[in-house]
Amino acid sequence: MRIDLHAHSTASDGTDSPAGLVAAAAKAGLDVVAITDHDTTAGWAPAAEALPPGLTLVPGAELSTISVDPVTGRHISVHLLAYLFDPASPSVVAEQTRLRSERRWRLRVMAERMAADGLPVDPDEVMSLLPEDGSAGRPHLAQALVRAGVVSSVNEAFASYLGNGSGYFVARQDTLVEDAIDMIAEAGGVTVIAHPFAYTRGATITVDVLAGLAGRGLTGVEVDHPNHDEETRVQLHGLAGELGLVRTGSSDYHGTNKTIDLGDETTDPLALEELVARSTGYQVVTR
Repeated sequence: MRIDLHAHSTASDGTDSPAGLVAAAAKAGLDVVAITDHDTTAGWAPAAEALPPGLTLVPGAELSTISVDPVTGRHISVHLLAYLFDPASPSVVAEQTRLRSERRWRLRVMAERMAADGLPVDPDEVMSLLPEDGSAGRPHLAQALVRAGVVSSVNEAFASYLGNGSGYFVARQDTLVEDAIDMIAEAGGVTVIAHPFAYTRGATITVDVLAGLAGRGLTGVEVDHPNHDEETRVQLHGLAGELGLVRTGSSDYHGTNKTIDLGDETTDPLALEELVARSTGYQVVTR
């Protein structure tokens, strides 16, 4: 079986619609794909409705969370994959609504800063192109810069204008990762930290923090990811075994916003079985 547990649609910052995502997964030869848009479950229903025969859908989301460094007090961004939780859980609905609002506010402020500097970006147009129930992200602004001819690609937009060190960057008020783990567990779901040691993306959590989260109830860790080199994968594989965490692998597919293809990294079927067995909030969808 070929299983990819981390993929995005136009419900957040991917370029495939939810229906297009499952069609692309089937075309790529996947047996299982997870839809994990940022801070939203808006893509679950349309993806399930369009699911091709023979493909299994794992409904999920990628939650925007932070870990507070116990020594420095610095906020470290943590991307937390949540699977098979009850999307109607009041705490989940409230926090996802807050985060989506935060994301939209942030995107508008960044767009307004660019326009004020003379860049050919129309903040109203950027916001009008967002999906109604979807989650806003910097790739939406990157696409606007590409359309305006300021940059030639989304990657160039991030390198030149949208990175954390840029003058246009605006921080978000994300959920504490410990609170997010508790929230998803209460909603019957399971949690996996995405690309935890992807050092090229910025500051990461430490081994001690990962161990603490495992003790808090974290279910798994994404070992195989495009931003993990071989040394990091070996380290995480060993740590997962020591901490009793399920090991997953995923592409982190975003359509044409990234160069990664569906199925470039995959999850062992036994790992998926373990995630499903530990969840009670929602079921996988099959045709």
